[in-house]
Amino acid sequence: MSNKKPLTMGWFCPTLGDTTAFGDPNQSIPQSLDHFERVTLAAEEAGFEYMLIPVSSVCWDAWVVASHLAARTEKMKMLLAVKPGNVHPVVQAKMITTFDQMSKGRIYLNLIAGISEKDAFAEGQLEAKEDRYDQMLEEVELMKRLWTEEDVEHTGKYYQVHGPKIMPKPFQQPHPPFFLGGGSEQAADISARHSSTHLFWGDYPERIAEQIKEMRDRAAKYGRRDDIDFAMRLQIICRETEEEAWAVADALIAGTENTAMAEMAKTAAKADSVANRRAAELSKTVGRKMTPHLWTGITEVRPGAGVAVVGNPQQVASQLQEFVDAGCSGFCLSGYPHHEEAERFGRLVMPLLCS
Repeated sequence: MSNKKPLTMGWFCPTLGDTTAFGDPNQSIPQSLDHFERVTLAAEEAGFEYMLIPVSSVCWDAWVVASHLAARTEKMKMLLAVKPGNVHPVVQAKMITTFDQMSKGRIYLNLIAGISEKDAFAEGQLEAKEDRYDQMLEEVELMKRLWTEEDVEHTGKYYQVHGPKIMPKPFQQPHPPFFLGGGSEQAADISARHSSTHLFWGDYPERIAEQIKEMRDRAAKYGRRDDIDFAMRLQIICRETEEEAWAVADALIAGTENTAMAEMAKTAAKADSVANRRAAELSKTVGRKMTPHLWTGITEVRPGAGVAVVGNPQQVASQLQEFVDAGCSGFCLSGYPHHEEAERFGRLVMPLLCS
């Protein structure tokens, strides 16, 4: 398969835990630094460029984990969360550029505002979702000024600063790139203004093509039509044969009807997240198959981006190529267990997809 530009490939670090079967507690792989390292090193060896470090109430702290993993790897970049109201923009700007300098440019920034109202309240974020996006926009615009200007004066809705010193300056110029994933109008607008990469959750390739056109038109209003790239957030279940891949998929979700994770998935489907609601809608397809190799089973047993590509290496690469043909230039992938699926993808699929 020939692609016009090299694909940007990311993998996921399961700081919330890992498994080979959601319905069997005996198959779980608990959270541990050893496992996070195992996954990250496998992904680096497989040829992935960056690791998505998740942030939620059930995850280990993303900044501390990413700092350690950056020190344990040679080239791997860390995609780290920026959440509104979590850290003051002046402090956060310094944290980001310090990481950027110490790692020689191995940090990307993942803008996150659409967490559940329950989690937001528990963490002391009392603003409504729309206000959190508004706060995130102010933070991003302020940090960009802090990185590129001197003696910044700012009096906004959420923050005031009066000439703070930001040292060191960014290693990546003019600053580390922003990623953003989200289905709401506010998320799309912030991404159009500021993202280097907009992350889509799994959907039909033709729908993704339509959304890419819409996003480019939106970005054009800010003079950025060609300044934004697009990537897919997907799960991978790849085996030597299609039959084996589907057997693994079935085993992954067997016996999960009454598990805590399944209940979380049901709650997420009813929440105010546009992306989670769309995932729940897609899960109603016949046999959980959106296409012969796009499967929604994981969305029923855990919240978040659960659409999976299932098949043998040629089938997985072909399905991913459909998203490339739709306009995507990268993927942020997961697979269970994460160290084994990263190794398998790098060995079996990467040569087909990135040739």
